Amino acid sequence: MSVDRALCAGRPLADAPLRLNRGKALVDIAKPVLALVILFSPAITWSQTNVTDQSNPLEYAQQTPASQSNPAPAASTDSGTASLPDKAPAPKKKEDDAPGQQTKRMFWLVPNFAAVSAHTQLPPLSTHDKFVLAAQDSVLDYSSYTWAAMLAEQAMLLNSDPELGGGIKGYGRYYWRAFTDGVSGTFFTEAIVPAITHEDPRYYTMGQGGFFHRTGYAISRAFVTKTDSGGTSFNWSEVAGNALEAGLSTAYYPPQERSLSQTAANFGTQMESAVLNHVFQEFWPDIRKNVFRRK
Repeated sequence: MSVDRALCAGRPLADAPLRLNRGKALVDIAKPVLALVILFSPAITWSQTNVTDQSNPLEYAQQTPASQSNPAPAASTDSGTASLPDKAPAPKKKEDDAPGQQTKRMFWLVPNFAAVSAHTQLPPLSTHDKFVLAAQDSVLDYSSYTWAAMLAEQAMLLNSDPELGGGIKGYGRYYWRAFTDGVSGTFFTEAIVPAITHEDPRYYTMGQGGFFHRTGYAISRAFVTKTDSGGTSFNWSEVAGNALEAGLSTAYYPPQERSLSQTAANFGTQMESAVLNHVFQEFWPDIRKNVFRRK
């Protein structure tokens, strides 16, 4: 659940675009990828239709009467009993060929440990497991550090926080704040709040259906989630977790960047980032298969 954090206060109106730049960094990075999703949506739909069409001949062959295939007569044994030919084992479908297969990272740079492949049912996570998942998504994998580096670089290029300065030292200030944003946001949304509300913080991929149907499903997951008992509920983990992170970030951004209105704007940006993240998670298996030609 990778996000950008932005807080500011008491600044002239002329600086408002700078204050919002950091909050929009993830959205700016996401736009080209979202354009790829939309561009290749016909290919995604075609590939799903093709898979369905390919299953029909096999199904027809299995339902064809044996008399049409003109089988050879079975050989008789000494006891006069006809021996039956060995039945060929049914072909097993490879797991990697199934639709909606997720990987641990999206685009090999963005953490994706909380995504569950389509048509997969998993047991509920214990509190310990939720904290392990949050750690994998924020501190234990190299992708967390590369993603923070990308966000920090863009924020510095946009001069979103002039108080942090430039050069190597300035980049270091941007970097540790971006990394802290990611760690705190992930632990709030995938471990701390879910442990209290007994919710499942994972994203369950739909994997099939029309482009707009799957997009609507992905957007809804920011507000609706599974519970540990197998039901559904309002996604307090996402909403309350992002609100807590927005409030916490006021502690380590410059004093000029703190205000109630900016904290609220930052919370809105985090929810927008969560929605985009779910959309990418939903279509990442299709992009990986149809664009990058990976299984």
